[in-house]
Amino acid sequence: MRKRPPNIDGLAASTLQLPPGAWPTVLDCLCERFPAIARPQWLERMARGRVVDVDGQWLTPETPYRVGLEVHYYREVSDELPIPFQEVVLHEDGDLMVVDKPHFLPVTPSGSHVHETLLGRLIRRTGNHELVPLHRIDRDTAGLVLFSANPHSRARYQALFRERRIEKSYEAIAPALPDVEFPCTRSSRMVAGEPFFRVQEIAGPANSETRVDVIARSNGTWRYALTPITGRKHQLRVHMAALGAPIANDGMYPSLVHRAAGDYSTPLQLLAKRLSFIDPLSGVERWFSSKFLLQA
Repeated sequence: MRKRPPNIDGLAASTLQLPPGAWPTVLDCLCERFPAIARPQWLERMARGRVVDVDGQWLTPETPYRVGLEVHYYREVSDELPIPFQEVVLHEDGDLMVVDKPHFLPVTPSGSHVHETLLGRLIRRTGNHELVPLHRIDRDTAGLVLFSANPHSRARYQALFRERRIEKSYEAIAPALPDVEFPCTRSSRMVAGEPFFRVQEIAGPANSETRVDVIARSNGTWRYALTPITGRKHQLRVHMAALGAPIANDGMYPSLVHRAAGDYSTPLQLLAKRLSFIDPLSGVERWFSSKFLLQA
């Protein structure tokens, strides 16, 4: 197995295998493939060794283009905003890390978030570049995330999710649904929507399922317990909106709401509250609960 370039400040390198083309240099190819990144930015990255080949050798502005060359580069965002909320490590051993993620912090790099991610913070804190999230929750969602800390035991923990041997439960604050009999189940077919980062329900065989129950009723706003049977992108948010009770402060479902960068005033009222499973290494039952609280 080929050795990937090392992480830098908790950030793994991205990879591009150069496609067929007539570019004279690797730099020319990168500039055309990624028009949002100006040529001076690529030059500056190359000068700092942030663009390398499969052997870790620095690529320069003069490196000739070659079809199939594997180029590794480190994503960077100028003026990346710090996210002023802190994660909490609830459990850590040689194989597993359980972390309570705050709202607004992405699990892994995406879009304008490169260094301000849960994974990046944990790698910088622990120095363990082998950390890998075993599952994901939305940037907007707070709560529990499990990380594999050891590649030798990783597959056994990944199997918990693949074989549905892990119990996950969420809590949400949303409008009352007095005409719905609880507990209830929402099943639907979910596919990519518009824009690309949203999903939508369409007619057809269901590929998503969520159990919904009520924990507490308070005037027009209720606290719900959500149990995802499947793990589709944005599943809980889409299902609650489809039931007629979009989760409080959801800026994506049922419709998009623009919020300025750095606006943390209205966190999505969705929390990955509990995780339980039989540890595949020890056989001991594990149970974890988030310490974060929703704003009822």
